[in-house]
Amino acid sequence: MLPDTSPDWSQAYPPGVEPAWEVALLFPPQGDWTVGDYFELTERTHQLVEYTKGKIEVLEMPTIEHQRIIMYLLALLREAGVDGERGMALMAPHQTTIMPDVIREPDIVFKLRENLPPDDVDYFTGADLVMEVVSPDKSSHKRDYETKVEDYAKARIPEYWIVDPQQQQIRVLALDGEKYVEHCVARPGDTASSVLLDGFSVDVATVFAAGKKR
Repeated sequence: MLPDTSPDWSQAYPPGVEPAWEVALLFPPQGDWTVGDYFELTERTHQLVEYTKGKIEVLEMPTIEHQRIIMYLLALLREAGVDGERGMALMAPHQTTIMPDVIREPDIVFKLRENLPPDDVDYFTGADLVMEVVSPDKSSHKRDYETKVEDYAKARIPEYWIVDPQQQQIRVLALDGEKYVEHCVARPGDTASSVLLDGFSVDVATVFAAGKKR
């Protein structure tokens, strides 16, 4: 017999309280979601939700540290002219279709100017560089270090930055053929540099310091 992998709602709600099952039943079961169903849901909620092959995944709400790191990295991209002269960088929430049946919400997504969508298209399809700031929960760690490494490589995204405040490191992965290779693993005292964006690098200690409350 297969193990029961259904959620243990008793751990998520006070005794005697259950989810609003009637609302849940308005949506398809996992595995039967369409892209249209996904967009209908995300247009009605502020929760970050990703779509993968008929299933949806509700992401953890980002912490203050998480958001401050993203904002700092985005500011560095702008200061370096990466966001502007060389292309466009956006922060989540921004639904990015990386494959026809996979829609992700990278913390930062960048496209080179020559690859930007037409003015009448509101969302990115594909990316040239993505950055994910790792949240402390196990599911987020697995998603950023395993699932998204595979997904972003399959989607042929040239560069993927994994920014991990818990391990105090930034790992830069560069696409080599069909798989990523490690360009660098940088820690406080080091700089993390881009392969795609010549001349763009960040001081790791400063990045993580930016996440701390003032």
